Amino acid sequence: MSNRTFTMIKPDATSKGYTGAILQQILEAGFTIKAMKWTRLTTEQAGLFYDIHRERPFFGELVDFMSSGPIVAAILEKENAVADFRKLIGATNPAQAEEGTIRKRFAASVGENAVHGSDSDENAVIEGNFFFSQLERF
Repeated sequence: MSNRTFTMIKPDATSKGYTGAILQQILEAGFTIKAMKWTRLTTEQAGLFYDIHRERPFFGELVDFMSSGPIVAAILEKENAVADFRKLIGATNPAQAEEGTIRKRFAASVGENAVHGSDSDENAVIEGNFFFSQLERF
């Protein structure tokens, strides 16, 4: 079990000015930020990041959405990071997310759900490596 996970604050949340409030909620939940950057994915980069979904019907929409505006990518640290962060962000569908979760507070829909969180320790490493070199981590 790793003590690190990966997250992205998605274009819907950054465009609505939720970045600071989301980061504050993450920090208040006991996570520390080990790497962070404000960036914008190209269509090609978004396609590579979400390649696991390439055969799914929503892939094109997902790539278009994720390259539509700036995102904040971050590596977070906390004991039991992946599971604790998944609980903090809530269900993919904000209507089904528990009260107080990031998606309940800031997401508009299943497609515009404010944040991404790694679903496993292995994917947290892969996703963190996609965005950050070793020199950018603390």
